[in-house]
Formats: sequence, C-alpha cells, structure tokens
Amino acid sequence: MANLKLIRDRIQSVKNTKKITEAMRLVAAAKVRRAQEQVIATRPFADRLAQVLYGLQNRLQFEEANLPLLRQREVKAVGLLVVTGDRGLCGAYNSNVIRRAENRAKEIKAEGKDYKYVLVGRKAIQYFQRRNQPIDATYTGLEQIPTSAEASKIADELLSLFLSDTVDRIELVYTKFVSLISSRPVVQTLLPLTSQGLEATDDEIFRLTTRGGEFEVTREKVASQQMRALPNDMIFEQNPVQILDALLPLYLNNQLLRALQESAASELAARMTAMNNASDNAKELISGLTLSYNKARQAAITQELLEVVGGAEALQG
Repeated sequence: MANLKLIRDRIQSVKNTKKITEAMRLVAAAKVRRAQEQVIATRPFADRLAQVLYGLQNRLQFEEANLPLLRQREVKAVGLLVVTGDRGLCGAYNSNVIRRAENRAKEIKAEGKDYKYVLVGRKAIQYFQRRNQPIDATYTGLEQIPTSAEASKIADELLSLFLSDTVDRIELVYTKFVSLISSRPVVQTLLPLTSQGLEATDDEIFRLTTRGGEFEVTREKVASQQMRALPNDMIFEQNPVQILDALLPLYLNNQLLRALQESAASELAARMTAMNNASDNAKELISGLTLSYNKARQAAITQELLEVVGGAEALQG
C-alpha cells in the first residue's frame, strides 16, 4: 500500500506540473500575438522612412556624402551587440545565440582585431561575465515586446562607441524568427551603414493562428511600397546631406527595433515549443505511472485474495 501511495502522489505531482507548463504555453502564445501586432504597427513608419531615404539617395550620391555613419574606415576593433533573453525555459534559444556570438568573437580575434560586447538579456550577461569577457554595456529588464524607446537607448550606446572610434564596426548577433519550431542565430552589420542596405526590399510578416486546436504560424510576403524619386523641382530648406545625417540614426533605431522584435518572437516561440514538449512528456509520464499504479493495485488485490483463500483453507483444515 505504501508503494501505491508513492505512485499516486507522483501522478498528482506530474499533473500539477502539466497544468503549469500548459498555462505557460498559452501565455507565450498570447505574447507572440502581441509581438505580431507590434511588428505590423511599426511598418508604416519604416516604409515612410525608406521612401524618404530612397528619394535622397537619388538626389545625391551616398558615397560622396561625408557622414560619420557612412564612413568606412580600417577595422581595428569590432563591437558585438548580442541579444538574448532574461529568462530560461525556452529550449536552446539562449545557448544558440551565445554560441554564435562566441564563434564570431573567435573569428574576429583570429583576424588580429579586438572586440567588445554590448549585451542585451540576463542570460548573455551572466555567461560572458563569468568568463571575464570585455563588456562595454549591459541591458536587462526590457519589455517582453521591445519598444522604440528601448531600441533608441541601445542605439545611443552603439553610436557613442562608433563615433568615438572605440570600435570601427558594430555587428548585431540576434535570433531571426522563422517559425514556431525554428529560429536561426544570425550576424548582421549595423555600422557603418551602406547605401545597399538603405533600399527597401520585400518583407514578410508572421501571423499566429490556430488550426485543429493547435497553434501554427503563417508567413505572409509583403511587397515593399512603390519607391518614387523626389520631384526634380523640390527645394530643400536644408542641405540634403544634413537631412540624411538626421535620418540615418532613425534608420538605425528602426533596424535595431526590428531585430529586438524578431528576437522576442523567437524567444516566445521557443518557450511555447518547450512548454508544449514538457506537457506532452508529462502526459506520457502520467500514462506510464497510471499503468504502473493499476498493475501494483491489481497485484495488491490478488495478494489479499490469496491470503483470504489461504486463511479459509487453514480454518477448514
């Protein structure tokens, strides 16, 4: 009977755990929807900014514009902006992006260049601090769905590093959202900006839906808006180069915000998948424990019957 009680208590414990993992999965799903809405909400500003930059690009040659954010210089030090999460329980999301950042740092060191980390997320901070890596700035406690104000704060630090010649190039290491079960750590150069990177291209947005009671993500291709050159008779109150100089930081903020949003969506999707797998494992464990409980209970009943029969036979004898 003691063995039966242990199995019964274990079943109840696993059932309680399953309730928690299922609740966490649903919470992550709700936040993925919020991330989806945030990405869609930021599109009008990004499209309009791309339109203005395209017009300026046709009015002047970016290569001839002597602007700090466009200036290519000899690379002696590289700044690595690494984006992870503050919490775990999201599968290999954090470890994958940390590993990608480490590998990139080794490549930079092998080229004879220095590097500095700018870290977003408690997981990356804890990891690199324990290994005494060169860290310039850290950011934690960001909103689950990053905001433009948070992106601007991080962009200001990156601009400070680049414009002060502390680093000559800044690279972003983040997780690109692919689907609910797939994400990919990528490396993207943020600074210096290039004229090729300023042109708007086709984009895609993701939508979280349900089918047959299961979550799934659909990706929708969104064509960029039709780019039009500025009218030839348009007169600028300021020099176009000055306007471009003011818009480039906004473009950098927008690029960084989009990367933070993709990372957040990737983390939430990874947490959804991890909690879904945990719930499935709990279900299988409950099934196995229930089978063991029934077998043990049947064995106990059989043993009691044998004892009763044996006692009756002894009395008759």
